[in-house]
Amino acid sequence: MRANAWLNVMIRQKRLALINDVTGFGRCSVTVELPIISALKIQVCPLPTALLSVHTGFKDYFMDDFTDRMEAYADSWRRNNLTFDAIATGFLGSDAQIELVRRVIKNFPAVVIIDPVMGDHGKIYKSYTREMCRRMRELLEFADLITPNLTEACELLGVPYPEGGVVSDSGLATMAANIAAKTRGGRVVITGVTLDAGDDGDIANFIFDGGQADIVTSRRLGGDRSGSGDVFFAVAAASWLNGESLLDSTRKAADFVGKCIAHAERLNLPWNWGLPFEEFLTELR
Repeated sequence: MRANAWLNVMIRQKRLALINDVTGFGRCSVTVELPIISALKIQVCPLPTALLSVHTGFKDYFMDDFTDRMEAYADSWRRNNLTFDAIATGFLGSDAQIELVRRVIKNFPAVVIIDPVMGDHGKIYKSYTREMCRRMRELLEFADLITPNLTEACELLGVPYPEGGVVSDSGLATMAANIAAKTRGGRVVITGVTLDAGDDGDIANFIFDGGQADIVTSRRLGGDRSGSGDVFFAVAAASWLNGESLLDSTRKAADFVGKCIAHAERLNLPWNWGLPFEEFLTELR
């Protein structure tokens, strides 16, 4: 190999296909994931699942379902002989979209990171059917890393949501190990969990990586805010793709989200305006 060709291989930028919705206002999905992952020096190539004016946490929103165009969109990538280092999935709006994701994964061999956006606080989103939940479980076999919240972890395993959303660390370990066993990568982060170790307001992220379990805890600040999970996912996924350990990536993501939430509280932003992550993008490394 010629010297200059070898140099191009060594310095090639990582490229990630991001399958998620694009929302104009509310700081969620691609709108936050693209700039954050880009700030961490990974090229982001969106494949939209839907276009929304604002997210569904607003009383009025415009939505254009992109299902009928997703296959042609991805086929254009294939015909142009594009390749990706990773594929990341977010909100999927139908059985057909989940099937399209399966085809994209098969057509573009890459690391697969799944954020199974299915529900929260013990309830599955109204847009999700039983069939969609079943198909989402089938995607597990392709996952190198999966980042469910507690509601989604329970749904993926077909077990009841714990009373009050409180779970022990041993319970989390069992759940994470059981999810990991269904994946090809054996890496799971169960996000935003309340532990029963004490009522101290902490929020935990439980990490299971190749049989090794760890917990990253941080102080809970304020109430829920739209897009917090997307911000967390973007920082954790990109940092992990850049070679950081899953533990360090999770810690970095939790710290970044905490900083953004604290600033949102200072600005007194409405919950559905999301996190003011823009203030801290230049701090990401």
